[in-house]
Amino acid sequence: MKYFRAFSAFFVLTSLILSSCTEEKSATTGWEYNNPKNGGFQVVDYIEQPTGPGLVFVEGGTFMMGSTYDDYMYEWHSIPRQVTVKSFYLDETEVANVDYLEYLYWLNRVFGTNYPEVYKKALPDTLVWRERLAYNEPLVELYLRHPAYQYYPVVGVSWVQATDYCAWRTDRVNEMLLIQMGILDMDPDQIDANNFNTEAYLAGQYEGLVRDNLKDLNPNSTGERKVRTEDGILLPKYRLPTEAEWEYAALGLVGNTYFERTVDRRNYPWNGHYLRNDDQDMHGIFMANFKRGQGDYMGVAGNLNDAAVGPAPVGSFWPNDYGLYNMAGNVCEWVMDVYRPLTHEDMTDLNPFRGNVFQRKERDPEGLITDKDDYGKLKYIDEPIDELADRRNYRKANNINYLDGDFQSALNDEEWLKSTEDSHSQTMYDYSLTTMINDKARVYKGGSWKDVAYWMMPGTRRFLDETLATDYIGFRCAMDRVGGQISFR
Repeated sequence: MKYFRAFSAFFVLTSLILSSCTEEKSATTGWEYNNPKNGGFQVVDYIEQPTGPGLVFVEGGTFMMGSTYDDYMYEWHSIPRQVTVKSFYLDETEVANVDYLEYLYWLNRVFGTNYPEVYKKALPDTLVWRERLAYNEPLVELYLRHPAYQYYPVVGVSWVQATDYCAWRTDRVNEMLLIQMGILDMDPDQIDANNFNTEAYLAGQYEGLVRDNLKDLNPNSTGERKVRTEDGILLPKYRLPTEAEWEYAALGLVGNTYFERTVDRRNYPWNGHYLRNDDQDMHGIFMANFKRGQGDYMGVAGNLNDAAVGPAPVGSFWPNDYGLYNMAGNVCEWVMDVYRPLTHEDMTDLNPFRGNVFQRKERDPEGLITDKDDYGKLKYIDEPIDELADRRNYRKANNINYLDGDFQSALNDEEWLKSTEDSHSQTMYDYSLTTMINDKARVYKGGSWKDVAYWMMPGTRRFLDETLATDYIGFRCAMDRVGGQISFR
């Protein structure tokens, strides 16, 4: 099988190379590509998506999503269901303090003078370390900024802050790609709205220090142009993973597949029910950073079981079969999804996700994209409901409450129908009185240094308001895979 797979990869790559050399005209019209004499329609040679900095390729597939172990909490909100997740990329480790400090430094340098609120909004809540009956002041003062902790996972970051970091990282990576391609020069003097933003650049609302634009083959142009999406140079957005992606990547079932069968189901990112390493050289050492029991966070002196009283460095312990570190233990991690207890019953079986709010770029009356805001970003609006009447796949922009909190899901609840005419879930879930579920409740996955082993099972799920933070929740970024589902790199 592995020889067939290798041969297939070689055949595909060879075909792509040969086609890039011989396919010089359209198979449907006969017109030549990349010829300025006939209009200059450009088609680039493209093999596959490069892997962005810090990412690991996760080949997608089908798996049983949800808890496959006893539900000790009796919540029944993680019922097993078979789904398929497409291939994607995920950070090898959690985002570390040094990564987040780079982000804070950039925000302060670019916005600190005129818009200091941008920097303040991004600051982690370091007071999450405080306990009424514990002495943790050194962590309050030092955990984020001291070099001893620079490669420890950042905590005290809310879901909103983590999402903003992903957007910033997208722009910095794409800016560096353009610099490496010789298209832009380094511009350390960017300030306020004059900073590189991928979408603003593609919309023609950012120039930067241009070194050498691409050649434009359009005979009616000036002879040069900016990079476009069609050039394949810019990477897709960094973002938080979906719950399904995170759970799939954490299990790492790629190591347990034989032809089209998964020969061993997993409860943890490794085989077996045990929590200690069975390797001859590492026998008995814990596989992850977690709380062994009441009052036991790291074991006894002279034989510390996980050697971490709190979070451990991001590259600690053993990676799973995808090469991902700390998908069990260390810190829990934010995912994109909005929490609903019965999502597993309602979700689509391909790329399941709850939380879609469909938007589009804001345009003026003439149909042109409006000017970017004071921070250099394009403006977005929810898709107007009056323009969606003829659509079959969705009828409104906000689909967070679809089948769970919207008007349709409450048709048999006469009391609720009398109390509201909108589609918001707050009334249905009686937020802050009988439940903490609302449209801002976000899922976080996995166990942490503060949790017992049960929570390290990828199928477990918890939630927290998207504006809140803790000393045990961190995050890592994901990226979409475009094109083929198999990587040949």
